[in-house]
Amino acid sequence: MRIIHTADWHIGQTLRGYPREHEHRAVLDELVRVVTEREADALIVAGDVFDGQNPSGESQRLFYETLVKLHKARLGLQIVITAGNHDAAGRIEAPKALLEGIGAHVVGNVRRVDGKIAAARHVIPLRAADGQIAAHVLAVSYPTAACLPAVEKAEDGSWVMRATKALYDELAEAARPSTAGLPLIATGHLHVSGGIESEGAERRILVGGQHAVPPDVFPEDASYVALGHLHKAQTFAGDRVRYSGSLMPLSATELPYKHGVTLLTLEGEGVTSIEHIELQRPVPFIRLPATGEVRLDELGDHLKALDLDADLPVDYRPFVQVRLSPEGLGSGHRAEADRIAESFPVRIVDYKVGTRAESTAATEAQAPIVRLAERAPEDLFRDAYQRLHGEEPDARHRDVFHQALAAAGAEA
Repeated sequence: MRIIHTADWHIGQTLRGYPREHEHRAVLDELVRVVTEREADALIVAGDVFDGQNPSGESQRLFYETLVKLHKARLGLQIVITAGNHDAAGRIEAPKALLEGIGAHVVGNVRRVDGKIAAARHVIPLRAADGQIAAHVLAVSYPTAACLPAVEKAEDGSWVMRATKALYDELAEAARPSTAGLPLIATGHLHVSGGIESEGAERRILVGGQHAVPPDVFPEDASYVALGHLHKAQTFAGDRVRYSGSLMPLSATELPYKHGVTLLTLEGEGVTSIEHIELQRPVPFIRLPATGEVRLDELGDHLKALDLDADLPVDYRPFVQVRLSPEGLGSGHRAEADRIAESFPVRIVDYKVGTRAESTAATEAQAPIVRLAERAPEDLFRDAYQRLHGEEPDARHRDVFHQALAAAGAEA
């Protein structure tokens, strides 16, 4: 049996104001192609179908069109979809009766009846080509506070980890009578400790002061745990606990990721192989320069060297992350960089400014040590602001700093 694991589609996302429907449509069509070519029997989508809890009509249309394409491409394909933290669980579940007509099962929040988990809602059998049940999916969406069972709270926030483990234990126990002897695929949409985050693209989503859980919260008897939320494909506990990653870059941080889906092969009582299938990016995502930094007055030359067709439609223009040298930068460097880029068929989505400390590391290594007590507070503030923002603080920032400094002195 072959199962495709995917997550974090984020349909409707924009990047620095640029709509991405063209890319989503292209990458979802490629997903349909992979499902068809690899003769998948099932598809698991582990949360964050949409980028927001109130998706546009166009976003919803693309989602349902994709499900219909999948159904037509692989008659009998079983699809399991769980809600992520970006999804409105009730909204995504609303057409449940209709979706089940094309083999798609949607699971939103955890449901209880008379205080007990509604196990049948979360345990979904997967049938092989001969019609026999070959595996089960324990479908668990993003665990909101309302989904978590009551456990004794602790000041260090560890109650979240214990509550999450208790939730999975409860679900697994309720599922065992119907899943014994067959592979169990659990899903989850949360942050596993040690997982690599994408800056600016992923929210820290758990409550209680703790946003990550260890991989041992998942059922020990699960053959595989299909995760969503982190956009980089990565594994824990061997290959048993895995993020498939998103289908395409959702922020400039994700430029070096190998985006794609995961293909599981099941035989007998377990998983026999796990393969990451990389998907082609609908448009290029470029770091400029490829290494190091570029001076602002050289940016135009680097953009010209890309040798792009000036008539390239907006939706096909590459996204560009620019790494600027701090040398000679003024307070309006971002506006100036945007002005330069306007003359080229690119979409600038991120500027990173190297710190002066990075640029002058060799010089500073030889400089005499200056004690903290010998530095004026305003100088320290200016240096910290420069490192963080790549520009000097203006008069407004300095005024706020001096107010804070005066207040701190008064309290002392």
